[in-house]
Amino acid sequence: MLERPSYQGLFVGLINLDLIYLVKHLPQANQKVVASDYAVAAGGPATNAAVTFSQLGNQGAVLGVLGAHPIRHLVLEDLQTQGVRIADLNPSHSEPPPTSSILVTESTGDRAVVSLNAVKLQAAPEQIPPNILPGIDVVLIDGHQMAVGCAIARQAKAQGIPVVVDGGSWKPGFETVLHQADYVICSANFRPPTDAATPDTIAYLRELGVPHIAITHGADPIEFVSEGISGRIPVAQITPVDTLGAGDIFHGSFCHYVLQSGFQDALAQAAKMATFACQFFGTRSWISREGWGDREDGGDGGDGGIED
Repeated sequence: MLERPSYQGLFVGLINLDLIYLVKHLPQANQKVVASDYAVAAGGPATNAAVTFSQLGNQGAVLGVLGAHPIRHLVLEDLQTQGVRIADLNPSHSEPPPTSSILVTESTGDRAVVSLNAVKLQAAPEQIPPNILPGIDVVLIDGHQMAVGCAIARQAKAQGIPVVVDGGSWKPGFETVLHQADYVICSANFRPPTDAATPDTIAYLRELGVPHIAITHGADPIEFVSEGISGRIPVAQITPVDTLGAGDIFHGSFCHYVLQSGFQDALAQAAKMATFACQFFGTRSWISREGWGDREDGGDGGDGGIED
């Protein structure tokens, strides 16, 4: 591990368990396929971002609902190994946490995901643990705990803590969080409810007063607008093994680098990290690859990409 400044980050949103299978092709109706590899790990956008942030020498904590079901031990074991803390919004909840079933196609690295997300596990602001923000350097919100995310964003803004929003896809109520954000990083699938006056995502976010905006496009360059300056940041072209979690790794890396440098540089550094991770199966195996912290590029050949 490289010697780096150490920061504290709070990542608000989804905690789930990922069951990941590597397959030659997706099954057709009534067909069974045998996986060539598999992985089990804690998942969710905020959770994977916290893992990445912690791997960069920081302390990440996830604020979400895990509960008391026995499945929680699988999630806890993984996150403890990665040095991530959990602040559970409902520790007595008896139902199992969400579980995602993910099929990754060997030839392309594309993933198909079936997930319940946190729709049945919504917490209220009153469930936020007291004094959770003192000492925190950056907050990320993925929108899966919208009421809690809004409350945390409001508190963070009042305390001068930068707020990053992971806009993987539009979720009802996101507008209550977005106008509190310093940085909004969206995927191309992020579709806010626009009208004729705000015809696209960037225009919509600028109207809300977001100062720094980025939109990822898989293997294509990242669009950004930052306080009147706009442009594109290239993404290294690779042969992907697995694109699962690339957007989460991007956001966790961004939270680290934006505390050290400017917006554009943080986007470029985060893109390198995410692209590197796409060359390995699952959401954790990139961590064990020697020298990942020194990567200056994402490899060469083929199509890479950042997916949310």
